[in-house]
Amino acid sequence: MTTAVSGTRGDEATVGIDRLTCSLVAAPMGRDSLNLESLIPDLLRQVALLFDADYAVLETLATSNDRVTGRRAWSRPGVAMGQEHSCTVVSSGKGGVSYRLAVGWRGSEEVADATRRAMRGLTNVIVMLTERQADPAVEEAVGQQLPHTGSSPVWTPRESWNTDEFENIIGDSPALRSAISRIDQVAPTDASVMLLGETGTGKELFARAIHNRSVRSRKPFVSVNCAALPSTLIETELFGHVRGAFTGAVSAREGRFEIADGGTLFLDEIGDLPADVQAKLLRILQEGEFERVGSSQSRRVDVRIVAATHHDLEAAMNQGRFRADLYYRLNVFPIVLPPLRQRAEDIPRLVWYFVNRRQRALNRKFTNIPATLFASLRERSWPGNVRELQNVIERAMIHSAGDTLVLDETPSTLPPAAAKGGGAATLEEMERQYVQDALQRCRWRINGRGNAAETLGLHPNTLRNRMKKFGIRRPQSSTGDDAGQPSA
Repeated sequence: MTTAVSGTRGDEATVGIDRLTCSLVAAPMGRDSLNLESLIPDLLRQVALLFDADYAVLETLATSNDRVTGRRAWSRPGVAMGQEHSCTVVSSGKGGVSYRLAVGWRGSEEVADATRRAMRGLTNVIVMLTERQADPAVEEAVGQQLPHTGSSPVWTPRESWNTDEFENIIGDSPALRSAISRIDQVAPTDASVMLLGETGTGKELFARAIHNRSVRSRKPFVSVNCAALPSTLIETELFGHVRGAFTGAVSAREGRFEIADGGTLFLDEIGDLPADVQAKLLRILQEGEFERVGSSQSRRVDVRIVAATHHDLEAAMNQGRFRADLYYRLNVFPIVLPPLRQRAEDIPRLVWYFVNRRQRALNRKFTNIPATLFASLRERSWPGNVRELQNVIERAMIHSAGDTLVLDETPSTLPPAAAKGGGAATLEEMERQYVQDALQRCRWRINGRGNAAETLGLHPNTLRNRMKKFGIRRPQSSTGDDAGQPSA
């Protein structure tokens, strides 16, 4: 068994443990904020998986005779905890008590010093949190080492949630719970999943949650944004190519399907796939086979597909822009991700999460968020959803001068997409208006400095495809300098 204590995987274990430590430090620190009875077993599970270990255990010891007075443990199903631990660190507590964090696996690999230091740091934080909850008198001392979050709401992990598998999915609203329950249902299977939702609802986070809860969790998770790749490159990106397949192909290259073999491939914005690539994708779903670009040799892969889109694929299918057979293959288990306006009760927790995560990088420290700010945020429609909220909070953190968060009320430079129509716009109409506004502001330039593609975060060829799709045409009187601008 190859463990996480050697080579690159040893570095990954160190980084992963540091990340767990930082997540504890960044969490709200009120005495009632952390449910350690639920949290510590989950932390042990994550530590064991980072090492690819058989078990992890946290023991409380009486310093006088090293007698074990308390124990929390996690082990793989069917694995008995060994007598000898493979890696052990000890942290001293108050009142002659110490704590021992240990992991065990089959084999005799040594653990790097950096990994031991990371484990000791995690143990120290757990000890501080444990003693803080047991004795209010240590609250002040702990507060000097951990950031204070003021009126931060209580954070209590639910039994069905794990901080690893649902990392960054913040909230406990009924709409979000419904989506999470769908993940719990489908994750253990190999069924294809379709994530449906508006932009900014966290589709990749949900795709990772599906992968982390599946039997493929130890295999790669590979993400591809189909909308960000030009049609001329997406085929070789997905399927790879052989040497000499085209000009510039000086060596063979693996595609994303080969990299994800045995794991999960997340195809974001699946509705933007060209028709010829749709046909190849259908063949992989049906037969598990494909050919690299320029090769006639078939290759077999075992990949689970999680697809996502904010488009109406049924309408695209009826219009002939998306293959019906591919749609039914991908849409085995659809999950609708709720927009932020349908889970407004999650906004306070999201706000505190963004504040705690970014205040150190922005050299800010906030201890108070007024209730009026939360009320103002709940009244907004949030067309950009959680991503838009994150940007609004970061802008507010930069704008605020003291320790109280204040919104930056500078009006947006973009008019509402539905303003001209006088009613609610569809997502496609909003996207069309957004693209057209960017083109007008950049004087219809797609190449060169300050071009519209750069403003939108798109490749120039992708922007041209979007213009053709939406029927956007440059006015004849425009002075744009892009000779490659499509006329339709």
